[in-house]
Amino acid sequence: MDPAGGCPHADNARLLAAGTAVTPVVLPGGVAGMAVLGHDALREFLAHPDVAKGAEHFTALREGEIPDGWPLKTFATVQGMTTADDADHRRLRSLVSKAFTARRVEELRPRIETVTQQLLDALAEAAARTDGVADGAGAGDGVADGDGVADGAGVADLRAHFALPLPMGVICELLGVEAEHHDRLHRLSNQIVATDIGPEEAMAANREMVAVLSAVAAGRMENPGEDLTSALIAAREEDGDRLSPQELLGTLMLMIIAGHETTLNLITNAVRALCGHRDQLELVLAGKASWADAVEETLRWDSPVSYFPFRYPTRDLELAGAVIPKGTPVLAGYSAAGRDTAAHGPDAARFDVTRAARGAGARHLSLGHGPHYCLGAPLARMEATIALERLFTRFPELDLAVPESELPRHASFVGNSVHRLPVRLGSAS
Repeated sequence: MDPAGGCPHADNARLLAAGTAVTPVVLPGGVAGMAVLGHDALREFLAHPDVAKGAEHFTALREGEIPDGWPLKTFATVQGMTTADDADHRRLRSLVSKAFTARRVEELRPRIETVTQQLLDALAEAAARTDGVADGAGAGDGVADGDGVADGAGVADLRAHFALPLPMGVICELLGVEAEHHDRLHRLSNQIVATDIGPEEAMAANREMVAVLSAVAAGRMENPGEDLTSALIAAREEDGDRLSPQELLGTLMLMIIAGHETTLNLITNAVRALCGHRDQLELVLAGKASWADAVEETLRWDSPVSYFPFRYPTRDLELAGAVIPKGTPVLAGYSAAGRDTAAHGPDAARFDVTRAARGAGARHLSLGHGPHYCLGAPLARMEATIALERLFTRFPELDLAVPESELPRHASFVGNSVHRLPVRLGSAS
């Protein structure tokens, strides 16, 4: 695996075309692993009774072969839902799930709509501040020099001004995290999911994240409110073995990272896809497909998570003609499964917002499958749907300010998106 990340689709297509649904991979530091790429194989693997998430099943880690500072170690060792199995997983998930019922998520709709409107105003203001800024003259607002900002272009970084603060603001509001921590938590989240990070930097990011979340938890202990952190603390205090301090911090870390990074990438990738396929955007604007259709097709076509760590077979496991040895760290290849022609048809590489409505191909797996299916899926879908509808309704001419090929990719093979998204808003409707 390339620690620098990059676009995964060409390599995925090459492997899938060769019939490789399961492949050996070399993880950073020369650690041997495997990845499941095919849709059917991944669906089976994610729900397999002989596949676990607990780090005690990671042979190399258990035998002391994984050093501190390994860039993927947090994925294996953080204590929370993503590394729990069976009864422990059900216990932790039940504590959090009350905040993500269909009713509770729907109650968030007015707040999400209000925040979206405020962010669109801020995006327009950011673009206005670059209006008349010459190429290379320092456009600011997240648009780096050399991004080709022309006089009167009105360019702004949609990722920084819109796609990031929406989900970050919503998840932090749910958790009771003060606004003063938002930027810091996003920076730390980026470092924790990076796969090209050095050992010292990785360990420092984890220590700082724990320190920030410990301060958040301490604040909620002193002044509990109507937020999820307060509810988790109350549950722990009612029954001391329900949620340990480490599990509380691990759960908060999971909620912060997964609660905004995935939706941030989803919104960013959807805007890129619709700008790059204007015919599909026109179908949605004309009411021939829904914004929810655009969200689902983006999830399939350009999954916000590319290869997610880790699961471990608890015995030697045969899958799609390959054997995954017991205790091997396995990546779930969501970006590959989404374009698997065996599941989605010969045009799987084509972005088509009418696909789901036509019943074409299998349902995507980009939000997971089985016991660890993404708890925040309804919230992510709602945020992305509202964001896209309001964005393109207000700015129907919105387009990328630089060619897709020039957009800098995330330095990670876990997250799948670009680092910046400079756009021209065009005329508002």
